[in-house]
This record gives sequence, structure tokens and C-alpha cells, in this order.
Amino acid sequence: MAEQGSVRRTKYQRIATELRDAIQAGEYAPGDRLPGENELMAAYNVARMTARQALGVLQNEGITEARKGAGVFVRSFRPLRRHGIQRLSGGNWGSGQSIWSADLGERALVVDRVEVTERTAPEHVATALGLSPTATVCVRSRRFVLDGKPVQTAVSYLPSELVAGSAVTHEDTGPGGTYARLAELGCKPVRFREELRSRMPSTEEATELGLSSGTPVIQICRTAFAEGGRAVEFSELTLDSASYVLEYEFDA
Repeated sequence: MAEQGSVRRTKYQRIATELRDAIQAGEYAPGDRLPGENELMAAYNVARMTARQALGVLQNEGITEARKGAGVFVRSFRPLRRHGIQRLSGGNWGSGQSIWSADLGERALVVDRVEVTERTAPEHVATALGLSPTATVCVRSRRFVLDGKPVQTAVSYLPSELVAGSAVTHEDTGPGGTYARLAELGCKPVRFREELRSRMPSTEEATELGLSSGTPVIQICRTAFAEGGRAVEFSELTLDSASYVLEYEFDA
């Protein structure tokens, strides 16, 4: 008899566990093809749907990826370690570096889409920035691609009256990015607040990030504050959860 409180795993979960263990043990290296549905059916004496579900578990966890007509392969993409505190240090963007420089190492990041518009602030944005309901904001939308894979989309909102005529309204904001330009405008960010939550993506988000079915995203809402407590930027970041490790290091 099973021990009280134990969880009985289904056949597809047991197969997925064995495959996951084999990957972690190095039996399947990044880029290797995993056994296909027919092979799993024969090896474990299960139905096709069970084999398909087992492979689907690993895809949803971001461990593997399906290639049309070729099979399921161990992902060769290395998750990006996001240093949540160091990346926002004024020592980075204040010296002309991107806040991404704390995360990337030698890897190359590509921003393959930048859109800059102006619009009336959505209600939640106006609240976060302390603006009137009719105030306008500069909206900066970007998509970030690493090693050929989309990993994040970002939408930033800044008060139009603050950044009008500055490089913040250009696609390329220059060395140090938006925060360096805000400093030049006399509104240097001195404090940040981030709120994180995990959720399932919308259809549009799944398409933009090229997500497999069932893969969640991490949403980060960040507010930047200048001296005196004024909110000068509100950003909504959507991360492919399988592409990131979130790291926070701080003194006790």
C-alpha cells in the first residue's frame, strides 16, 4: 500500500521524470534528439497519447524543443541569469552601459523591434506615475532576442511633459539608455520598485516570444523614482519563464 500522503504519478509523468533525469545526468546533451513517440511507446508499452504527454511535459518546462518534422531535442539555449539588483545600479547606466550588461557576459543581445509612440496614459499607468487621467505618456515598446530566440518584451511609459524633445523619444536613446537621459533631464532615478508574478501568456505574447503551449511568462512591473519620490518611468516586462533565472543578492 502506498504511504499516506504520497502522490501517485501517472505513466506519462514517470516517463517525463526518467527523461529529465537522463538529460540532467548528461545522457542527452544539448542539441541531442530524444526518443520519439514510437520509441517511447515500444520502450514503455504505452499508448501514443501517453508518450506525447511525456514529451510535452519537458517542452512546457523549457527543457526541450520540438522541431517540425525532425523530433524533440534538448534545448541548447542557456537561460539568462537576470541580476535583479546589480543591473539597475547607477554605476552601470551612469557610465554609459546598458542595464543588460550586468546579465549578458559575452553573449549578444539584439533588440529586433523598437516602437516609440505617444498616447493617453492607461489608467493603471497614470496611477503608477501619479498623473492625471488625461495626461499623455511616451510609450517605448521593444522586443529582445538572445542567441536567435525572443526572450522578453518590454513596454515603458514616461510622462510626455518630462521627456518631450529629448532622446527618450527616439528609437536609440544613446549610451546608458533611458535612465542616463532622465539623469540629464534632472530626474535621475534613485530608487526602483519591481513587482513580479507568473501567469499564462496571452495569444499575442505567446506568438511574440515563440512560446510552446503551456509555457508561462514572468511579468515584472517596474517603477523608477527620482529624488523626492517622483515616479518618472513605469515599465511592464514580459519574460519567457524558461529563458530566465532571476537572481537577487543583497546584504542582510
